[in-house]
Amino acid sequence: MTTNGHILRDASLEDLPAIVRIYNSTVAGRMVTADTEPVSVTSREHWFHEHSADFRPLWVLEKEGSVCGWLSFQSFYGRPAYQATVEVSIYVDEASRGQGIGRYLLQQAIDACPKLNVSTLLGFIFGHNVPSLRLFQSFGFENWAHLPQIAELDGIERDLIIVGKRVR
Repeated sequence: MTTNGHILRDASLEDLPAIVRIYNSTVAGRMVTADTEPVSVTSREHWFHEHSADFRPLWVLEKEGSVCGWLSFQSFYGRPAYQATVEVSIYVDEASRGQGIGRYLLQQAIDACPKLNVSTLLGFIFGHNVPSLRLFQSFGFENWAHLPQIAELDGIERDLIIVGKRVR
């Protein structure tokens, strides 16, 4: 899909370094990921191969030949009864933040749910990550769980909010 000079497509293994670079750019800020140190491309190869275009996609958004954001669908809990429930993750390159890319990617995720046989989307968001909470809430996601002080980042205990939305 192409929009406004951006191309949304399935990620290839050649995109993994850009995906990891964008992911690692969020580690130091302690707002987005529970990883406390950058990850390596090699350490993310298994995760990459867990995705497939027709079941649990991993998409990249490209502009002018560079990946400026990505989105992944992950199975929830790994049991057959939860097959129609997925966690969606969105990461945007630092230089592209604040330009509506997260909003665009989340809309594309919601729109793809029928063909992926997904009925429920979940987001796992730190309680102090107000921009992400607002983004998901603007699409009708509701707070479905509050896990207080479940993560510790640099000696500070942080809450995890699980947001959810029924999409069919």
